[in-house]
Amino acid sequence: MKIEAVINAEIELLTAVKSSDVLVLEKMLHDDLLFNLPDGQTITKEFDLNSYRSGKMKIDSLEASDQIINIIDDSAVVAVTISLKGTYETTPIKGVFKYIRVWKQFENNLKVIAGSCIQLA
Repeated sequence: MKIEAVINAEIELLTAVKSSDVLVLEKMLHDDLLFNLPDGQTITKEFDLNSYRSGKMKIDSLEASDQIINIIDDSAVVAVTISLKGTYETTPIKGVFKYIRVWKQFENNLKVIAGSCIQLA
């Protein structure tokens, strides 16, 4: 696995999140994904996709910084700081979050198999 492939996958993922592109997210998230939210809730791929499909999750702005990528065999661990603004249902989301994502190579595709995020500010 090449670091450039992970960087490009991260850009594609964040672009899909920003534009609620469910088709791209469907392709990039592994079916058995587990993701921990800042409140401690663990969600699945289907839960995540449904929040975009239904229009509950809306992202107004998203900026990534301080990205660290470690490649381990056919997997990559990405730590990144994201400044995020949007809404979930009627609840505003605004802050700086630290994400960790685990990517794994499957044939020709990189997929997110796990992740977590905490709020920094």
